[in-house]
This record gives sequence, C-alpha cells and structure tokens, in this order.
Amino acid sequence: MKRDADLIWGVILAAGESRRMGRPKLLLPYGNETIIEAVIRNVSVSRLDGILVVLGSHSRSIGDKIRSSAVKKVINRNYREGMFSSVLCGLASLPRSARAAALLLADQPGIPGEVIDSLIESFRRSDKGLVVPVYRKRRGHPLLLDLKYRSEVEALSPDVGLRGLLRAHPEDILEVRVSCPEILRDIDSPGDYRRAREGPPGGSPVLRSKRGDV
Repeated sequence: MKRDADLIWGVILAAGESRRMGRPKLLLPYGNETIIEAVIRNVSVSRLDGILVVLGSHSRSIGDKIRSSAVKKVINRNYREGMFSSVLCGLASLPRSARAAALLLADQPGIPGEVIDSLIESFRRSDKGLVVPVYRKRRGHPLLLDLKYRSEVEALSPDVGLRGLLRAHPEDILEVRVSCPEILRDIDSPGDYRRAREGPPGGSPVLRSKRGDV
C-alpha cells in the first residue's frame, strides 16, 4: 500500500458555467455517456491514486449524474471567478500529505488514461516538479504538479494562473511527448461539440485548440 506522501491525485475541473455552449456542456451526450462521465471513465482507468471533481455551476445536476462514480466531490463557491478558482479549491481539498496532482479539464473527453499514465511514469522517474504533455511541440493538458508548489500556486494572481508558475520555474518542467492531439482540444462551443460527435465513438474527435492556464 502506498503512503499518503506517494499518492498522486487527479483533480477534474468541472465548475465552469458553459457560457459559450449555452447549456450545461458536461451533461451533453458523448457516445453512450455524457461528457463528464467519459472524462471520469478515462481518468478512472489511469494509475492515479484518487480522483477529486471540483463542481460549481450546475453542481446539483452534474453531481447527480456522477453519483455512482468512485470520486470525491467538492463545491467551488467561487466558480464565477474563473478556472483558476477551481484549481485553488481542488488543491485545498487534497490531503496535505499527497505528493502530486494532475489537473484535468472536464471538457476533454478524448484524453485516454494512457496519456495520464505517461505523465505519472515520467514524474516518478524524474526529479522534475512540473510535467506537461506535448503534441507536435505544443503543450497541452493535463498538467501534473508536484504539491511542493501548493503554497506558491495559492499566491499566484488569478489573471496569470498556472502560466505564471511555469514561467517562474522553467528548469523544473518536464515535457512528455505524446501522440494524442486531444491534449490541445476541448469542447467549448456548439461547433466544437458538433465536430466531436462526428468523430468515431471512443476515437479521436477533432476539436478546437484551447487557451487554458497551461
């Protein structure tokens, strides 16, 4: 059994308001399930030791949908302040002794567990504290973060977010090349969703690049 200090948690950021979609996008059908269920399924088959879902907007309906999932749920009361507020809420809800956290976007159902496992393996084999996937020289999500940075993240400006952490510690970044373009893509608008549904079930939908915190 792993000690708490060895545990790597997944933090799924699922508190957004879905403004561009115009309806709760995480509850939209994706294959035989919803978007949020697909994300949780992918994360659940990875080697993460625990999964925490940060809810906010539409928390009741999303929480009901994932009621049977083996995840811990927390509510970000400040979700209207943006994604970084959910990062802070998620990190604050993890065990103080946990070693690291993978920050995952809830609107990226195309990222398989194998990508997360690649980050975990690379993190455990290296001495780097910030591990990011790279596809064709472009960084994407999720970011795997050593929790030695917890206090520093809490002190970051919301306007800068995690980009500020990466800029402050370029020597501690490990880029992991993956053959998964979905690390650059999300489902944000009706057009994104339409293109995602045109992809093969369980396959690699073609989506728009996301400008996130990483």
